[in-house]
Parts: sequence; C-alpha cells; structure tokens
Amino acid sequence: MKIVSVMSTDSSGGAEFAAVEMLEALRQRGNETVMLTDMPAMARDTQVRVRPVSLGPKLSTRSWISLALRWPLLLRALAKALRAEAPYDILLVHYKKEQLLARMLPKALRRTIVWCEWGPVPFPLRRGLPRRAYLGAVKQVPLVLAISEGTRSSVGDVGVSDAKIVVVPNVLRTEEIRFSEEGRARVRAELGIPADAFVVGCISRFHPKKRNDVVVDAVKALEDPNVHLILAGSGETEAELRELAAPLGERAHFIATPGSEVPDVLSAFDVSVFCPSPTEGAPRAVILGMLASRPCLSTGAEGVADMIRPEFGGIASPENEPESLRVLLARYLEDPERAAREGAAARAYAECTYAAPVVAELIEGLFDGALAATRPGSPAA
Repeated sequence: MKIVSVMSTDSSGGAEFAAVEMLEALRQRGNETVMLTDMPAMARDTQVRVRPVSLGPKLSTRSWISLALRWPLLLRALAKALRAEAPYDILLVHYKKEQLLARMLPKALRRTIVWCEWGPVPFPLRRGLPRRAYLGAVKQVPLVLAISEGTRSSVGDVGVSDAKIVVVPNVLRTEEIRFSEEGRARVRAELGIPADAFVVGCISRFHPKKRNDVVVDAVKALEDPNVHLILAGSGETEAELRELAAPLGERAHFIATPGSEVPDVLSAFDVSVFCPSPTEGAPRAVILGMLASRPCLSTGAEGVADMIRPEFGGIASPENEPESLRVLLARYLEDPERAAREGAAARAYAECTYAAPVVAELIEGLFDGALAATRPGSPAA
C-alpha cells in the first residue's frame, strides 16, 4: 500500500522522530511511504521519501489566529502536495492543524484518513468550540493510533468513539541499542566516575514541565558517597539544576543530549530515571533505557503507566516527590543484583513490544482494516 504522511512543524522532537521510524518500518515491509513536511532533515538516515509542504507552525493558543487567517491558503497547499502523490491508500496525519485541514480536502484526497495521536489531547481542545471542531474532524476517520494508554483515554474522554482508537507502541530499531561494557567504561572514565560507583542517569529536556529537580533531590537524599548522578540534556532550567546539584560536588555530571553515543551513555547508568511532563506521550527515553538493559524508574505516571512494569522498574508515588523516588532507588543499593535482573527483563520486554518488524506488522493490519471500512459500499463508508 502507499502511505502519505503529513507532519509540518516549526520544531522537531520525539514525535517527529517516532513518526519517521514508523514509516521506515512500514517501508521495510514493502509499502511505499512518503512524508510531507517542511523539515526535510526529519528523514535522517531512513529511506522514507520526503516531499516539501509548508503549512506553518503547529496549532496552539499563540498561533491559531494567524493560521485561521491563512486557512484557505494552507488547505490549497496541502491539496496540491497530496495531488502530486495521488493515488495513495492511507493519508496519515499527526497534528491538530493537519487533522482539521484534512476534513476539508476534496473527497478523492481524504478517502482513508488515519490519525496518529502522540500524547494527550491538549487542554484547549477538550471543551467548547475547539472540542466540537476536533470531534467534527474525526467523524470521517476510521482509525486513531494512540501512542499510549493514557493518550487513548484522553482521546476517548473528549468524545471520540473507543472503537476507533487503538494503542500502538513506538517503533524502534531494537538491534541498534544494546548494553555495552566497553561503552560503560569509556563514558565513566571520561566523566571521572569510578567503575564500582552506582550511577543514577536521566536523559531529558531541561524544561520547567520536566521535574528533573526530583531526581537531583532524591540522589542527595540517599546520602551515599558512592552514588553519582548523570543528567544528559539541555534547556532553560539547566542553571537551576546545576545549582540544586551543587551539594553533590564531583558526583553530579551534566552532559549534552547524546546522539549516536546514546547506547554508551545509557550503559554507564545503573538505573535510568524519566521525568514526565503533564502531557507526556510514550517517551522514547524510557524504551531506550530498556533496550540498554537498564531498570527504568519514573518520577510520575504520565505517559509511562502502561510502559514501566514492576519486574523491571517502578513509578514514584506520590509522584514528583523526592522521597518516593529515593525509596525506589534505595532498593538497588540494598540488593546489588537487582539492577542486573531487572535490566534483563526490561530488554526482553522491549524486544517483544517495540521492535520495528513487530509494530509495523500490527500497523499494517490496522491500515488494512481502515481501508476496508472506507471502501465504497462498506457500512462505514
């Protein structure tokens, strides 16, 4: 089948990365995949075909007026780009602006629309006129892919039929992320961390909505001179986090967001901690930790409630409380073999759940069902 995906944005993050990985996995199963976007670098090292379309920034409380004024032009630009790719089987749209635009396309260009939802429905869309517009747009959509159970619940709570919503895990190239003893030793040596130290690691954006401060305070509360902290990332709260971590002295390590070296950085951790935002989807950072055979903890349940299981990690409760996280971390200090046991379980779970061929086969089957539901003469068409 031919799948045309539309994803225009003025910034690139986890959803963009995940969307292209999904398309690449589908391409490897013999499908033709195209991404219409204004960010050509989004394709990265994949063979997903990228074609330009300029639809402006994401829909938000700040951008909606300017987008509304240009709506006819945006619709025309989208229709033109889609006609160049026609015929296609699936029109895959990801963000609210494209979801609303898609319902206004000529019928030949919107025969089978599938939505991807990468996180909970934004609060402004949960009430009033925006909610009605959202629900009006989804009427002609036979399938909504939700990245997590929390996202599925959010979409359903707005009023979308549960029969349309299916939770589909992130797609990852599981064979490319593995624990590396050599990488562990190299990263620790570069940071001056002893080989026998216990390292709490966190890969995250340093943003006010991400409670990275909880990790810092929990490590301080352990009061163990053998425990080190690695915070990998960047953002506007970095200075605050550095000041908060100052009492740890040389046991606090700040590094840039890892790229190709992420397996080595994760391998240097003993436990990987995630700090969800209030509108988290299904964080790749957690899955990457699993693939590196690291136990995974979280400071809260948003986005990870159906990802982190007791056999390979835990979720702090009460959430975003340093003491709750400290208790979870202390278990690994009290039982030195626990990290290895849970790390192996995390890797096994991730391979079965997120491997690209596994998820792509699931999505392909769902797309077949969506095509059948919108075929002329079908009850739903």
